[in-house]
Amino acid sequence: MKRFFVALAAFGLAAAVATAQDFKAAIDAYNAGAVALESNKAEALAQFRTALTEAMACEGEEAQDLVAKCKEIIPATLLSIAKEKINGAKYDEALVTLEEVKTVATDYAATAVAEEANGLIPNVFLRKGSTLLQEKNFAQAAEVFQQLTALQPENSQAQLRLGQAHMQAGNNEAAIEALTKASELGEEQAGKLLSNVYLKQGQALVKAGKNAEAIEALEKSNSFGESANAYKLIASAYTKSGKSAKAIEAYKKYLTISPDAKDAADILFTIAATAQKAGDKATATEYYKKLAGTKYAAQAEAQLKTLK
Repeated sequence: MKRFFVALAAFGLAAAVATAQDFKAAIDAYNAGAVALESNKAEALAQFRTALTEAMACEGEEAQDLVAKCKEIIPATLLSIAKEKINGAKYDEALVTLEEVKTVATDYAATAVAEEANGLIPNVFLRKGSTLLQEKNFAQAAEVFQQLTALQPENSQAQLRLGQAHMQAGNNEAAIEALTKASELGEEQAGKLLSNVYLKQGQALVKAGKNAEAIEALEKSNSFGESANAYKLIASAYTKSGKSAKAIEAYKKYLTISPDAKDAADILFTIAATAQKAGDKATATEYYKKLAGTKYAAQAEAQLKTLK
């Protein structure tokens, strides 16, 4: 029995020595991490994690205090690493690190850090997508902004950029959907872009001979922002559809918006000739008279005599 108690006493002393050594190793690792923070955050993080592991193997109030400090500084260090990656435009790496921050911070009850990491993720998507837009990598930019709008459907900037990416990639329907959402969320630029998308759509439809569809698209373009080009295309579509009166009205609006257009005389003559052909002598006379002093002056004078 005496030998048994002696053995137990020896074991207790060895355990105490081992615990003391483990705690010292934990303190040393923590201090090494603190020193490394300024120059090498990855090394600092590794040291803090070692300190946590060592401290958790120890007993006592001091060990528990060190565990708490480690669980506080590890998420904060991870977040700092993520921010460095963001500033260095390493967006994919930053997103992976931010997800890790969220997990670790949640496990360690570092609520504020988890919330900050979660708040940074949309910003990373926005910056990554904007960079791709600048690089004219429109397809990938659209994918990134799509991910962002999935996270934040009411993010007006994300919807606007998504629309821009789709528009540049030639995906008009997708562009219209995103830009319409952005416009509803108050992005003024979205309206201008929608006007342009519908204008291009209308132009393509006019060339394809789909006049009714072209007019619909071009009127939508004007609903977001009137343009002389849209009215000119509308006039062309109406002319091809045999609707002279509506074509004339569209040409008049073209001239109202762009009175000094290079083709102003051509449009004046077109209005006069179209009206004359349709039997609208008053409009034909009015617009032939406007051609005095232009390259069409002689023709206009001759037609005025005919009309009389």
